[in-house]
Amino acid sequence: MRRYDLITLEGTKDFLFEECALKRIVETQTRALFKSMGYSRLITPGVEFYDVFNLNSRYFPQEELCKLTDNKGRLVVLRPDSTFPIARVAATRLKEATLPLRLYYTQPVYQFAPSLKGKSTEINQTGIELIGSASRMADIEVISAALSVLSSVGEGIPGEKNKRFHVKYSLELGDVRIFRELMHRLNATPTQKEEIRRLIEAKNYPALNDMLDKLGEHKITSALRKLPTLFGGEEVFDRAEEIFQDDRIAEILENMRELYHTVCEINQDGNVIIDLGLVNKTDYYTGLVIKGYLEGYGEEVISGGRYDKLLSEFGYDTPAVGMAVNVDAVADVIGKKYTPKTTAPDVLILAENGCEATAVRKAAALRKTGICVEHAFMTDPDAAVAYAKCRNIRKLIIISENSEIQEQEVTVDEE
Repeated sequence: MRRYDLITLEGTKDFLFEECALKRIVETQTRALFKSMGYSRLITPGVEFYDVFNLNSRYFPQEELCKLTDNKGRLVVLRPDSTFPIARVAATRLKEATLPLRLYYTQPVYQFAPSLKGKSTEINQTGIELIGSASRMADIEVISAALSVLSSVGEGIPGEKNKRFHVKYSLELGDVRIFRELMHRLNATPTQKEEIRRLIEAKNYPALNDMLDKLGEHKITSALRKLPTLFGGEEVFDRAEEIFQDDRIAEILENMRELYHTVCEINQDGNVIIDLGLVNKTDYYTGLVIKGYLEGYGEEVISGGRYDKLLSEFGYDTPAVGMAVNVDAVADVIGKKYTPKTTAPDVLILAENGCEATAVRKAAALRKTGICVEHAFMTDPDAAVAYAKCRNIRKLIIISENSEIQEQEVTVDEE
């Protein structure tokens, strides 16, 4: 007896009608934004060779990958990330293309979270990758795209001209180079450094202090203790300069301050936050890190940053920056404010025996004019009327043996 034929795998789910409509809203809005910014869509395979993600950086732990073997026994994985496959494409099929490349995607990714903890294995994402520029303007372009996605949630619901609602949002900016500078000077093992990174990312102050106590009290450990507390507005830069007192870090902070001022000019709603404790994916990001949040969702809905070394691992040494949007998360936030209307067909066609071809031609002609048509699978007109009322279909067309076409309005209950 099969045990798993009626359930889905942990971390996955079936999305029904309204949920699909909410995702379509997010995908439609982001696609329009990305296209308006000059980005072209790219689709990568859902299954990739394991080697695509088994690079020197080893960003993806093996236990989090959904691994399979193909018919030749080669190890393959379900795509855990869209940036790596796009880097592969840029380094091969697009290597001779004019830079910068502006690419966007809308596709699912698959990762096994440790013990899941309520997280999804399958996540629908959309995002952009800006490849071939290390400029400040490239960073600003990606940041502005992220702000546009966050600020547009609840605005311009398709088909609902007057349906608008406000969702509070925030965008955090960080730079992993500060943490890297401190780690470079810290006398600790790779395992200890990774544990420090994890604790700073989680803002677990007690555990971080206990960890740093083992390494002794000096200038670097003192700075690391304070790093996760450095978040807020412009005052963060002044506090950081007092703590670090280092020329290299001072230069990074000054560049961040200038970027922060520019972003605040773009977004004057006070929703931009500096967080020097953003230290996730330090083996992947090389500078700017961004995270976007929406009220009503406990984790980031946007993540991204600059990854100038990734493409070189594919043999194409060029800088890049990008960001990804968790479509499922944004749809979940919208769903708490808005329920999409289920659209009923406009017409139901009932064909008597022998009149099926006429009914199909009639339906095809109506559909060409934009009308939604269903065929009735019963032969009794009263049953067809009852079905139309149940489905909120307002018109019934009956085609009889002599190809006579009768139309009648159906009264439905208004919700």
